Amino acid sequence: MLRIIDARTGEPVAAAPARRCLTRVEAHASGYGTGALRVLLVADLLVRALELGGTPVMALLTGERERAELRTAGAALGIRPFEEGRELAAGMGAARTLHVAGEDGEAPEGVLVAVAPVLPAAAAQPDADPTALRLALLSHHHRDAVPLDADALGQSHATLVRWRRAVADWARQPSRPVPDEVRGRLHTAWEDDLDLPEVLRVLRSVEEAGPELPAGARFETYAYADRLLGLELTRDVGGAA
Repeated sequence: MLRIIDARTGEPVAAAPARRCLTRVEAHASGYGTGALRVLLVADLLVRALELGGTPVMALLTGERERAELRTAGAALGIRPFEEGRELAAGMGAARTLHVAGEDGEAPEGVLVAVAPVLPAAAAQPDADPTALRLALLSHHHRDAVPLDADALGQSHATLVRWRRAVADWARQPSRPVPDEVRGRLHTAWEDDLDLPEVLRVLRSVEEAGPELPAGARFETYAYADRLLGLELTRDVGGAA
């Protein structure tokens, strides 16, 4: 079960009280910048994690400034569309509402997922590879500030290139199931307050594992984890060798 830290109390709470009950995720972000994009990304990850656990989710975006620009940048970052405003969901019951906002942002009463800033604060990263930017943001827990510079983006880009090549190579071998131990580590990580850095560490351990781990199992592990990560890790499958 996915548990998150409620920033209002500092205590862990179940993200969804019961499976198959609608949960609402509200992203509170205004302006066009990496800080606002990170709020949207954390909300997107919450939605993906809940859906992987079988919970139906409604995702909403609130905010008054530069919403169209933020949506466009979010789409480039692999963030799935949000519905507009809270009025849409006013008549729809939900077992729980999760509010996602920056540390200095405002949100209605309820469970609050606080998102730390991106440093240095910047209006945007217009020249960054969007998926490399996504990985750079995922590499830090959402409660920790993200030091974002050209080196961080370059390292993320290099990791994506390496992983996509490896996944394409593994895909040429017979498929094998995700090992139970690896699947368990992935679930334990993302269900513990969305610990995405630990999910990435699990993938690195799979990448570096010895020959006893079949290539097909490595492929299925990366493909499965990417349902949450949204890094297009299987993009190069079927391409030229």
